[in-house]
Amino acid sequence: MSRYQETYARWKRDPAAFWADAAASIDWIRPWRQVHAKIDGLDRWFAGAECNTCWNAVDRHVKAGHGSRLAVIYDSPVTGKILRYSYDQLLDEVATLAAALQDLGLRKGDRVILYMPMIPEALFAMLACARLGAIHSVVFGGFAPLELATRINDAKPKLILSASCGIEPSRVIAYKPLLDEALDLASHKVDASVIFQREQAVAELMHGRDHDWAEITRQARQRGRKAECVNVEATDPLYILYTSGTTGQPKGVVRDNGGHMVAMKWSMENVYGVRPGEVFWAASDVGWVVGHSYIVYAPLLHGATTILFEGKPVGTPDPGTFWRIVAEHGVSALFTAPTAFRAIKKEDPDGTHIRRYDLSSLRTLFLAGERADPDTVMWAEEHLKVPVVDHWWQTETGWAIAANPVGLGMLPVKYGSPCVAMPGYEVEVLDEAGKPLPAGQLGAICIRLPLPPSCLPTLWNNDDRFRKSYLSRFPGYYETADAGYIDADGYIFIMARTDDIINVAGHRLSTGGMEEVLAGHPNVAETAVIGIADKIKGQVPVGLVVLKAGVTRPAGDIEAECVARVRERIGAVAALKTVIAVPRLPKTRSGKILRATMRKIADREDFKIPATIDDPAILEEIRVALAGKGIGV
Repeated sequence: MSRYQETYARWKRDPAAFWADAAASIDWIRPWRQVHAKIDGLDRWFAGAECNTCWNAVDRHVKAGHGSRLAVIYDSPVTGKILRYSYDQLLDEVATLAAALQDLGLRKGDRVILYMPMIPEALFAMLACARLGAIHSVVFGGFAPLELATRINDAKPKLILSASCGIEPSRVIAYKPLLDEALDLASHKVDASVIFQREQAVAELMHGRDHDWAEITRQARQRGRKAECVNVEATDPLYILYTSGTTGQPKGVVRDNGGHMVAMKWSMENVYGVRPGEVFWAASDVGWVVGHSYIVYAPLLHGATTILFEGKPVGTPDPGTFWRIVAEHGVSALFTAPTAFRAIKKEDPDGTHIRRYDLSSLRTLFLAGERADPDTVMWAEEHLKVPVVDHWWQTETGWAIAANPVGLGMLPVKYGSPCVAMPGYEVEVLDEAGKPLPAGQLGAICIRLPLPPSCLPTLWNNDDRFRKSYLSRFPGYYETADAGYIDADGYIFIMARTDDIINVAGHRLSTGGMEEVLAGHPNVAETAVIGIADKIKGQVPVGLVVLKAGVTRPAGDIEAECVARVRERIGAVAALKTVIAVPRLPKTRSGKILRATMRKIADREDFKIPATIDDPAILEEIRVALAGKGIGV
């Protein structure tokens, strides 16, 4: 029997008592005055408390006698390296790096930008900043110089930590020239940069500004220098994470120290059902929120083992990479994006690679980041023979808004739903006037204030923009910008971003619902539906589908079958008359499909190539494919 209902009811009865109880699992230097407080009109958690996130993620496990426990596994198929770090070794690396950064003048409250690939040093750097009370801002390695420069200007960092290069399956990306250009473009000037030299591409260092990572840590070690943890307020920022694809002034999501730790620790046990000492793998990147929350902070706060993976789901070297890692490292729970699974399913539709490995350690697969279409979920269930748990959250929240809570006991699965609201979140579906809608009706998904611990208290140096972006449209609520409905059992269905709800001759239709139908076609690996301008109906949907590997049937036949499927399952009201087979879809590096950009191409609107795009060449492929059907010409 699941304890979910009882747990959620306990939170609703007394939220402050609920979170105070959860906070007992964290070490506090000074207790809080108030569990929840309003400070300058904004919601804050554990006001008055002092703490240190690095202490809770590293030192306390060593102090408790778990120093020999495995903390981090670095698995890099692109370099052929596997490295393991115990909690003792992690503490040594982090405290030594923190001392070296102190010697460069880094102090509590200073900002540090990390422009790093997926290597252990990225994780050490995040924790070293947390140890000193400095505020880190991780920018995805390889981001364009102009985008990096806008983040430098906004965060005003004292230091930048980077590496000489990142490694993709087919190429080495030199980071230093990109960083140098960004520093030239930025009006804010940093005191220094620290570069980790990788053998695949050694960077030239600028005398007086750039420091060699290995050299400064060697010097600190030689002098026996190790930094102690610095006390910070629970409400002090731990990090700033800029939301992807921003234009102009970037939006810096702020994460605090105290509330973040409490939510991370609670989620590992109650949402993910993972025990200390077990291996948890979030197959993401430290540049994204999943990497912050579930590669770095949550697993280590919980005393689990985390995996840092430098590779791709396919092509490093094959679609069996995930399964090799699960088998080799004894992974208990795997968390990835539906996009990764669709890529694996496309290359290995029969699951041949899955059967090559012993996956007996794997208890659960978690999906988040994009809508998990039922076809992908069922494919994973069939081949992995474990529960597949879709859950839904955002960069802004840092942890699950809705999930099937494995640690509390799983609820029945409803395909297409990330299940139910987690404690802390009172989720409602509102109409355009802000009135709650009855069960089953599509509307704007909103969260009644206050947001729970870990959720953004504000945007970096921009309270007004925070209020305008998230709180102004529906007073008393946080606007998620997702659209969907809640059924009679309280299950939440996320159908699209509110921007992706299209209006066809007065009918509000969800592109997500159409994508679900298209994804069910046996030859389709991946799909996106966009609404394009139509003089008569206002908007009409167009479907784009990527076919599975090995499909040899004529694309025109499959396109016609897809149109018929939507008409049969949703009805003529959907007005989907065009489906186009394309070789691939444009995505961000974190796997989100760039529907809005494709819509602008179709409508011949001006658009900016998103900073987070994986491969800009795909946009031209899409333009040509649309033009072939007379769209966007």
